[in-house]
Amino acid sequence: MLRLNPQLIRNFLGKLSAHIVVALVALVAIGGATRVMEAGLACPDWPLCYGSLFPRGQMNLQVFLEWFHRLDAFFVGIAISLQFILSLIYKSFLPRWLPLINGIILILISLQGALGALTVIDLLPSTIVMSHLLLALTLVALMSGLTQKLFAPEGTDLPLWWKLLSRTSLLVVIIQSLIGSRMATTWGAQACLATSINCKWLDIHRISAFPILLVVLSFVFTSILSGGWFRDQWPFLTIVFSLLTVQIFLGVFSVNIGLNEPLVRVAHQLIACLLVAFLSALSCRSPNKASFMSSQKLQDNSLEVCHG
Repeated sequence: MLRLNPQLIRNFLGKLSAHIVVALVALVAIGGATRVMEAGLACPDWPLCYGSLFPRGQMNLQVFLEWFHRLDAFFVGIAISLQFILSLIYKSFLPRWLPLINGIILILISLQGALGALTVIDLLPSTIVMSHLLLALTLVALMSGLTQKLFAPEGTDLPLWWKLLSRTSLLVVIIQSLIGSRMATTWGAQACLATSINCKWLDIHRISAFPILLVVLSFVFTSILSGGWFRDQWPFLTIVFSLLTVQIFLGVFSVNIGLNEPLVRVAHQLIACLLVAFLSALSCRSPNKASFMSSQKLQDNSLEVCHG
């Protein structure tokens, strides 16, 4: 009788989860492009587009963006459903929490589809669009964290400072993204730059950027200075630092050109989504207990030699 290898099953689900993360990030970027190009209502009906699966006769850039956004969402939903089904079939080989988490993610992606329908039916209300983005970023964070948990063995419990700084960094980036969404969906930034009125959301977005920058940088530099396993995460930490630098540049540049370059605004949302993915991955990473203790012991020995 053929015996299944639990590690192979877990690795397969980890790879599937990683692909879903990429698809979700692409979905957020395409959604950003759809909003920036004012294509949210390019398909006047839902779930079809002009009553067709492929509206060839009405196809233009705006229709394509909205149609492709829905198509990507459909395939993401299929992949998440498959992951949930596989976690049920092989639950005896997997952690007990996995089917529950996959079930929650499946419910969230179904709710995301409903919110997508409401954005069309209710003609793009700001609160619905913000909720749509919040749920998208939540899905990215959950899937990115799940990927790390599937690939990494059950590791040691990490210090409180790591959990606090990593998760706080993740939370403040999501909050800043929502402030940016509110600013964009109420056309507050454009009105402020053109007439210097209705500047509330642009001012909030600018002011909140500084404490958020300090929180994320505190996490990055505290991790590096702590040494051991935490410093070994430098590839992730370097990416977070680089993304943060690019994000600040894109934000300043976008305002200086009057928000008139769609690609810059789409890139701004894409970088925010990537920050969510990497910060979630870092917050869910956990080392093998033996390797973690070895790393910390090596660090302590090195410090003793330096002290001597």
